[in-house]
Amino acid sequence: MAKSKSLQPGDKVEWNSTQGPIQGTVKKKLTAPIKIKSHRLAASPDNPEYLVESDKTGAQAAHKPDNLKKTDSSTSAHFRAPP
Repeated sequence: MAKSKSLQPGDKVEWNSTQGPIQGTVKKKLTAPIKIKSHRLAASPDNPEYLVESDKTGAQAAHKPDNLKKTDSSTSAHFRAPP
């Protein structure tokens, strides 16, 4: 899994959900408490989270760095070129 210091806004990432793997884009690193969709996050510099946006739905959510896997958009299943 990706380390927090290796993720930057614009990075393509993948995470698991109950519907299966989801691809998206890092929007920003959260390092202070914040409320997103009536859910309060306890993010801090020592415990950051990342705001990510789903490529498929545009929905945004916050995830801990250990739950995100940095992907190469050219090899991601969502963007893979035909053989």
